[in-house]
Amino acid sequence: MLSVQKEQRVNIKFCFKLGKSASETFVMLQQVYGDDCLSRTQVFEWFKRFKDGREDTSDDIRTGRPLSAKTDANIEKIGKLVRQDRRLTIRAVSEITGVDKESVRQILHESFNMNKVCSKMVPKWQ
Repeated sequence: MLSVQKEQRVNIKFCFKLGKSASETFVMLQQVYGDDCLSRTQVFEWFKRFKDGREDTSDDIRTGRPLSAKTDANIEKIGKLVRQDRRLTIRAVSEITGVDKESVRQILHESFNMNKVCSKMVPKWQ
Protein backbone atom coordinates (compact mmCIF):
# COMPACT_ATOMS: atom_id res chain seq x y z
CA MET A 1 0.00 0.00 0.00
CA LEU A 2 1.19 3.50 -0.78
CA SER A 3 2.13 5.83 2.04
CA VAL A 4 -0.18 8.78 2.54
CA GLN A 5 2.43 11.23 1.22
CA LYS A 6 3.18 9.16 -1.88
CA GLU A 7 -0.55 8.77 -2.51
CA GLN A 8 -0.96 12.55 -2.33
CA ARG A 9 1.91 13.06 -4.79
CA VAL A 10 0.20 10.71 -7.23
CA ASN A 11 -2.99 12.73 -6.80
CA ILE A 12 -1.08 15.98 -7.39
CA LYS A 13 0.32 14.52 -10.60
CA PHE A 14 -3.19 13.44 -11.64
CA CYS A 15 -4.60 16.94 -11.01
CA PHE A 16 -1.67 18.49 -12.89
CA LYS A 17 -2.41 16.31 -15.92
CA LEU A 18 -6.09 17.30 -15.71
CA GLY A 19 -5.05 20.96 -15.97
CA LYS A 20 -5.98 21.96 -12.43
CA SER A 21 -4.04 24.74 -10.73
CA ALA A 22 -1.83 24.16 -7.69
CA SER A 23 -4.30 26.08 -5.50
CA GLU A 24 -7.25 23.97 -6.67
CA THR A 25 -5.21 20.83 -6.10
CA PHE A 26 -4.32 21.92 -2.56
CA VAL A 27 -7.97 22.60 -1.70
CA MET A 28 -9.01 19.18 -3.03
CA LEU A 29 -6.25 17.43 -1.06
CA GLN A 30 -7.38 19.24 2.10
CA GLN A 31 -10.95 18.02 1.54
CA VAL A 32 -9.81 14.42 1.12
CA TYR A 33 -6.96 14.12 3.63
CA GLY A 34 -7.86 16.76 6.22
CA ASP A 35 -5.11 17.09 8.84
CA ASP A 36 -2.91 14.53 7.03
CA CYS A 37 -2.68 16.74 3.94
CA LEU A 38 0.69 17.90 2.65
CA SER A 39 1.49 21.53 3.37
CA ARG A 40 0.66 24.17 0.79
CA THR A 41 4.38 24.66 0.13
CA GLN A 42 4.90 20.96 -0.56
CA VAL A 43 1.91 20.81 -2.89
CA PHE A 44 3.20 23.78 -4.87
CA GLU A 45 6.74 22.30 -4.93
CA TRP A 46 5.51 18.96 -6.33
CA PHE A 47 3.27 20.77 -8.79
CA LYS A 48 6.31 22.72 -10.02
CA ARG A 49 8.33 19.50 -10.36
CA PHE A 50 5.63 17.91 -12.52
CA LYS A 51 5.41 21.11 -14.57
CA ASP A 52 9.19 20.90 -15.16
CA GLY A 53 8.75 17.42 -16.64
CA ARG A 54 9.25 15.12 -13.68
CA GLU A 55 7.31 11.85 -13.90
CA ASP A 56 8.49 10.04 -10.76
CA THR A 57 6.53 10.56 -7.52
CA SER A 58 9.12 9.06 -5.17
CA ASP A 59 11.49 11.05 -2.97
CA ASP A 60 14.88 12.10 -4.26
CA ILE A 61 17.83 10.09 -3.00
CA ARG A 62 19.56 11.87 -0.15
CA THR A 63 23.16 11.66 0.88
CA GLY A 64 24.47 11.81 4.39
CA ARG A 65 24.25 9.80 7.54
CA PRO A 66 21.86 6.90 7.88
CA LEU A 67 18.71 7.54 9.87
CA SER A 68 19.91 5.50 12.80
CA ALA A 69 23.23 4.39 14.19
CA LYS A 70 21.53 1.72 16.31
CA THR A 71 22.28 -1.18 14.02
CA ASP A 72 22.92 -4.69 15.25
CA ALA A 73 26.57 -4.43 14.22
CA ASN A 74 27.06 -1.19 16.19
CA ILE A 75 25.30 -2.60 19.25
CA GLU A 76 27.52 -5.67 19.17
CA LYS A 77 30.68 -3.59 18.66
CA ILE A 78 29.83 -1.21 21.53
CA GLY A 79 28.90 -4.09 23.84
CA LYS A 80 32.20 -5.84 23.14
CA LEU A 81 34.19 -2.65 23.86
CA VAL A 82 32.42 -1.97 27.14
CA ARG A 83 32.78 -5.57 28.32
CA GLN A 84 36.53 -5.35 27.67
CA ASP A 85 36.96 -2.08 29.59
CA ARG A 86 34.08 -0.69 31.64
CA ARG A 87 36.06 2.47 32.40
CA LEU A 88 35.70 3.73 28.84
CA THR A 89 33.73 6.94 28.66
CA ILE A 90 30.89 7.48 26.22
CA ARG A 91 33.12 9.92 24.35
CA ALA A 92 35.90 7.32 24.04
CA VAL A 93 33.49 4.64 22.82
CA SER A 94 32.08 7.17 20.34
CA GLU A 95 35.54 8.00 18.97
CA ILE A 96 36.57 4.34 18.70
CA THR A 97 33.39 3.17 16.96
CA GLY A 98 32.58 6.28 14.93
CA VAL A 99 29.03 6.38 16.32
CA ASP A 100 27.80 9.70 17.74
CA LYS A 101 27.80 10.13 21.53
CA GLU A 102 24.03 10.23 21.99
CA SER A 103 23.56 6.99 20.05
CA VAL A 104 26.27 5.31 22.14
CA ARG A 105 24.53 6.50 25.31
CA GLN A 106 21.16 5.21 24.10
CA ILE A 107 22.62 1.84 23.10
CA LEU A 108 24.30 1.41 26.49
CA HIS A 109 21.18 2.51 28.34
CA GLU A 110 18.54 0.62 26.34
CA SER A 111 20.34 -2.44 24.98
CA PHE A 112 22.66 -3.20 27.87
CA ASN A 113 20.62 -1.66 30.72
CA MET A 114 23.62 0.37 31.93
CA ASN A 115 23.89 3.75 33.63
CA LYS A 116 26.78 6.18 33.84
CA VAL A 117 28.35 6.27 37.31
CA CYS A 118 31.56 8.26 37.83
CA SER A 119 32.42 8.12 34.12
CA LYS A 120 32.16 4.33 33.80
CA MET A 121 29.26 2.24 32.70
CA VAL A 122 27.79 -0.14 35.26
CA PRO A 123 24.71 -2.36 35.17
CA LYS A 124 21.57 -0.86 36.72
CA TRP A 125 20.52 -2.10 40.13
CA GLN A 126 17.12 -3.72 40.10
